[in-house]
Amino acid sequence: MDIKLVNKLKAILRYSDVFTDEATLHTYSYDSTCLEPVIPEVVVFPNSQEELGKVVRVLSQEGYAITVRGSGTNLSGGTIPAKQKGAVIVTTRLNKILEINLDDLYARVEPGVITFNLAKEVEKYGLFYPPDPGSQKVSTMGGNVAENAGGLRGLKYGVTGHYVMGLTFFDSFGELVKTGSKTVKCVSGYNLSSFMVGSEGTLGVISEITLKLIPKPSFAKSMLVIFDDIEKASFSVSDIIRHKIVPCTLEFLDNFTIRCVEQFRKTGLPIDAEAMLLIELDGHKSQVEEEFIQIEKILKKNGARLIKIAKNSLEKEAIWQARRDALPALARIRPSTILEDVTVPRSKIPEMIKAIQYIQQKYSLQLGIFGHVGDGNLHPTILTDIRDKEEFIKVEQAIDELFENCLTLEGTISGEHGIGIAKLKYMPKEFPKGTLVFSSRLKKAVDPKNILNPGKLVFRQF
Repeated sequence: MDIKLVNKLKAILRYSDVFTDEATLHTYSYDSTCLEPVIPEVVVFPNSQEELGKVVRVLSQEGYAITVRGSGTNLSGGTIPAKQKGAVIVTTRLNKILEINLDDLYARVEPGVITFNLAKEVEKYGLFYPPDPGSQKVSTMGGNVAENAGGLRGLKYGVTGHYVMGLTFFDSFGELVKTGSKTVKCVSGYNLSSFMVGSEGTLGVISEITLKLIPKPSFAKSMLVIFDDIEKASFSVSDIIRHKIVPCTLEFLDNFTIRCVEQFRKTGLPIDAEAMLLIELDGHKSQVEEEFIQIEKILKKNGARLIKIAKNSLEKEAIWQARRDALPALARIRPSTILEDVTVPRSKIPEMIKAIQYIQQKYSLQLGIFGHVGDGNLHPTILTDIRDKEEFIKVEQAIDELFENCLTLEGTISGEHGIGIAKLKYMPKEFPKGTLVFSSRLKKAVDPKNILNPGKLVFRQF
């Protein structure tokens, strides 16, 4: 470890905010994937935007690779430190909601603000911040922007990027960059806000975010739908969309996931069901009631065995708790959990589910399927043990086939989890060489020393 660098960092931060001890370095060496950890040389906790800028500037001058981390919930290796000499900047102490503007409907936040906390705070004013990643109770807004996080309400309301009005960030030299505006429209210069959204920390270090807010819907209605045939359940999804109905949320769980969830919480889910849809409509009451009648007809026509409507807030919460329990319930089964992210056009959902089932049988894997079927996003979740080398070879082969099938169906290798390290090798399968070269040139232009989260998202050279 470079003692001179550590002393420079301690001159900016408090001594207690700069860590070089083995336990702390190991804590920030991995994320929520099963990828191999990489130990950084130093971990720092800035307490203000000013400190953040100074830290970036010093690390840049010293040629240290910078990996920015919030809560570390990402699922593609994006916050695993670089293998070259590197530092981790943890932004969780930059957690202030700076402004909630009721006249112009926006919020300004620091990158360490917890997603759920922002959503609850704006609700006090009758406002709504729709993006709701599954990790919303721990994930931070900086990470949401860097990964362009989605969530259950993505079908109707879109993803994080649809709500980013402006940003401030520090470039690879530590210079402050401001982009976007507090206005509804802004076409002054390059759209650098969109440039940063989904960039996974490879282009800059976010210091402040301006987010669009909308009025909170006045009425909502939730239902749980049981099917004895998984194909009929998946077809119902595209059938609902085909009838020009866009629910707030339209989620899917297969039989294996249902059984795991029921074992986990014991709420009375029918463990013999082949599939379950969870649907919520929101908006004006008359419109919601009208659309509900239409959806009910579609579901019955497609063979739904049971349609259970939430009669009150407690029953509604019980329905959505089943969906939130999917990942923790599955994760209890085996030592290692690999949560994948494949997204196809909604009309191709039945074909993608068939492909996942075929791959599961071919490789004899324990695998649960759940996800945001309303926007075509499925999460096939493989339960394994990475210490079992023979089985893990099959897991890797299965993942390769998952993405091959996804791309054959005109889908994308990531709907919301990002590329990071885990999916980098699949990028040439989705995009032509020209796209990859262009992205690499952009990266090189704004980060000539390749210190901003190197090795993630883009190929440096060809």
